[in-house]
Amino acid sequence: MSRLQTKSLPSKSAVINLTADMVYYLFPFFDGGRQKIVSRKKLARGIEKLLKVSQCKGQFDPRGIANDFVNSLGEVKSQLLADAEYIEDNDPATSCLEEVVIAYPGFFAIAVYRLAHKLHSLGVPLLPRIMTEYAHSQTGIDIHPGATIGSPFFIDHGTGIVIGESAVIGQRVKLYQGVTIGALSVSKDLARVKRHPTIENDVVIYAGSTILGGKTTIGTNSIIGGNVWLTQSVPPYSVVQQENKVSIKTRDYSLS
Repeated sequence: MSRLQTKSLPSKSAVINLTADMVYYLFPFFDGGRQKIVSRKKLARGIEKLLKVSQCKGQFDPRGIANDFVNSLGEVKSQLLADAEYIEDNDPATSCLEEVVIAYPGFFAIAVYRLAHKLHSLGVPLLPRIMTEYAHSQTGIDIHPGATIGSPFFIDHGTGIVIGESAVIGQRVKLYQGVTIGALSVSKDLARVKRHPTIENDVVIYAGSTILGGKTTIGTNSIIGGNVWLTQSVPPYSVVQQENKVSIKTRDYSLS
């Protein structure tokens, strides 16, 4: 007999719409042409309704969780404002804070992650994962809602970034495109084990790098160069580079 459940599941489109409402509630200028008014009360009702059909694991109090969540939105917004300001302060390509919020896919992915992570921390199943997978589909940035990420946090460009469920990331960390913070093994037996790395404060990880393993720690103020593959810890203030050689020579046009 199949274990697949066909009842008591939330509408995926309803979760996506509610996620958009959450972002618009925090940043009303996110879509200047949007006429829809989003209130705390409306968000709480929407979350409660979805939670009533989302009990795929365990039992919980939908109304209590919905109220706890909306009461935490001030904290979430403070974190996101710190993220946006950090991005603006460190990216010479941006012209203003509003540009970061409206146009940067990295910021959008972080915003949805922080909302989903709050629900995840309240013990909510399924909904947080739908939320972050929606952001993944929009941005190419895959952040598991269970990951722990400090604020401020900076994702630049972002496409192809993967951050696993048990990853722990400190404050003022910068990630560039194609970075993977992942697990060495995907065995189901390790579901409750820390499988993903710890990235300490003030670390920069450049494009294409892969860092794997729950025992791997990148020490504070380290720089991980592009296309590095790491499965072991590095101490604070390290610079890690992939050794390669580039050969440049002048073409001999006489052979053309």
